[in-house]
Amino acid sequence: MNNNHKKNEIIKERYKIKENIGQGGMGCVYLAEDLRLTGRLCALKAVNYDRDLSDEVIKQTREQFRREANVLARLDHPNLPKVSDFFSDDDRDYLVMDYVPGRDLRELMLEEKKKGVYLTERIVLNWASQISDALIYLHSQSPIILHRDIKPSNIKLTPNGIIKLVDFGLVKILISGEKTITVVQGHGSAYYTPLEQYGGDTGHTDPRSDVYSFAATLCHLLTNKAPSEARQRFLEPTKELDIREFNKNISPRTERAIKLAMKVHPDERIQSVTEFKEALLGDWNPSQNPKAALPAPSLKDFVKASEEQKLAWVAMLLLVISIFTTLMR
Repeated sequence: MNNNHKKNEIIKERYKIKENIGQGGMGCVYLAEDLRLTGRLCALKAVNYDRDLSDEVIKQTREQFRREANVLARLDHPNLPKVSDFFSDDDRDYLVMDYVPGRDLRELMLEEKKKGVYLTERIVLNWASQISDALIYLHSQSPIILHRDIKPSNIKLTPNGIIKLVDFGLVKILISGEKTITVVQGHGSAYYTPLEQYGGDTGHTDPRSDVYSFAATLCHLLTNKAPSEARQRFLEPTKELDIREFNKNISPRTERAIKLAMKVHPDERIQSVTEFKEALLGDWNPSQNPKAALPAPSLKDFVKASEEQKLAWVAMLLLVISIFTTLMR
């Protein structure tokens, strides 16, 4: 049975449906016009509930939705869409967020892939800096907020160059010492899902789970190839995640950071988004100095580099020393 809203239908005497812009297992996301604020467009997320569930389960789930919607409404970060309203109507719950114009990163990646090229490392690291800031903000909340569905299609590049992490469909609140609760049940997308998240809410997820999904997203953007699923990588532990095999233009530093963030076991993984951002960018701040040189290889990069890479770096260093010596004469 199709319970989708129709075009021009008005919800709660305020939100006029313009089009369906997203479909999920438990509902839809609509582009809607806010009739109280002329010209304002918003994303209206309608959450349906399985009528086969008991009335008590549905009641508890809707109470959880309202509690977590309250938490989301208090968030305020430039790389996250603002939640402006939430309400219930008949047998559905609704979340109203800013509509984010622009294209998602999956579209941009596929466009480059069709040309037979890759997104440049500089561009992807600039995006990574902004995504990091959004996740660090979410993970710093009390209680901690996880996203749990980071992937290229859930990240948008706005016309003014700002990155927005747009889908809160799997937002999960972590409460110390208590069972975790979720707005909408789900498992994320297989290519980007860490092994500990495969069990849904029965698995133990924490900020390291978002670290994995974030790194897997960057891996896909830089190589035009979706990474192998964590389950497959667990079954093939000797198979190396060789990112530069697909795109040799990726720096060893970026490859090493992504590989460490995508370790199958959480304890072996980079432990926080803050650490991952440092591993990727060092002290480079793309928003303040976008044209600065990319982060230099770390000592660990040099130790693990091939002989060809080491010789190239030594030659470059000698050239810089030679130029500096000449200028100082």
